[in-house]
Amino acid sequence: MNEEDRLQRLEQALQANQLICSSEGILTAFPASLRRSYRLCGLCLMLCRRGSFDFRLNGRDFTAHEGQTLFVPENATIKVTAHTDDLAVVIFAYHIEPIRDIMGNLALSMYPYTELSAETCYVWHTGEEEELLRYIALLDNTLMHGQELFNTFEQKLLLIGLTYRLCGIYSRKLVNRRDAVSHKDETFIRLVALIEQNFRNERGVEFYADKLCLSPKYLSNLSKAVSGYTVQELVFKAIVREAISLLKNTQKSVLEISEELNFPNPSYFGTFFRKQTGMSPLQMRRNG
Repeated sequence: MNEEDRLQRLEQALQANQLICSSEGILTAFPASLRRSYRLCGLCLMLCRRGSFDFRLNGRDFTAHEGQTLFVPENATIKVTAHTDDLAVVIFAYHIEPIRDIMGNLALSMYPYTELSAETCYVWHTGEEEELLRYIALLDNTLMHGQELFNTFEQKLLLIGLTYRLCGIYSRKLVNRRDAVSHKDETFIRLVALIEQNFRNERGVEFYADKLCLSPKYLSNLSKAVSGYTVQELVFKAIVREAISLLKNTQKSVLEISEELNFPNPSYFGTFFRKQTGMSPLQMRRNG
């Protein structure tokens, strides 16, 4: 496709709120939707390969320069206000929902990490632009094959890989700006990592508080303040996410899954799962 066709195809995808919206290569202009105030339901990347562009994100004005990547967070509102005549930009947006069930707490908690510094950073030169472009090129290729069974699975795996890459980029950014991260926020990051390592066997707040040398009450209050969830809620989210992944992506029985997740019996697991998701494990499996 030539650039005009790709620009029109991207505009149609944005208007239809498709799961993946891609420029499928370099553009020298922005689609009409992004030149108005547009609310993205997923994540969006804009890699500025040449020139620069001005944009307003969640009511604040920024500029992206050559070599920089703009990270538009989930549910943000963006409007591109101007760009230079020599602009070259790659645009890729996607919904998190299809892969949310099989992403870890660490990845799903990444957005709060972006708010840990006094000045939130949405655009910078990451040094990993070429790697991001490789992911995008592979995903663009999947758009050509529609809803073929194996293509759909490949697309989902590539989106998971891209999302983890973005989380890695943000975590490295935070490490480089450690002076801007408070002790409270650093403790929360350590908590999430501990939950990812131990949620199958350890569900009590006391275990995680002991590991972090804090009182259970203080740790739960800290977790709630940073992420909106208590420690118990984060542990339950990890268990449910793993259970859904096993139900949808393996042939393991409910008994085997309940044992793997250290529930005393399938009935107890089923009651817990229904309370957390609103449906039974078998209903979740049938829903695909």
